[in-house]
Amino acid sequence: QLRLVQSGGGLVQPGGSLTLSCTASGFNLNYYAVGWFRQAPGKEREEVSCMMLTDSSTKYVGAVKGRFTISRDNAKNMVSLQMSDLKPEDTAVYYCVIRPLADYLLKQTCYGDYWGQGTQVTVSS
Repeated sequence: QLRLVQSGGGLVQPGGSLTLSCTASGFNLNYYAVGWFRQAPGKEREEVSCMMLTDSSTKYVGAVKGRFTISRDNAKNMVSLQMSDLKPEDTAVYYCVIRPLADYLLKQTCYGDYWGQGTQVTVSS
């Protein structure tokens, strides 16, 4: 069965940190680009980070550069997003996503067909 199952998230104060995790089953992540999107109330879904295979192929949306770090462990079929110095504007539902490498190379985005269930991140004092 093809599934992406997310964990982590929750409520954190401004300046705090959280780590989101995503475990893939039924996929071999060696053949996929991996990424995270988020969607805040009333806003469109936004690509936060996307990683092809290595750190050198990683991109981040400007608002999170220097604060968020995406990582992947292909042996464990896991993708993580470490978030630090969180701000109220980071409040959103976060989704992990994977995309076949060939599709990613054509479209240069992780937006694809396979999504996690979504995890709420709320940054508030």
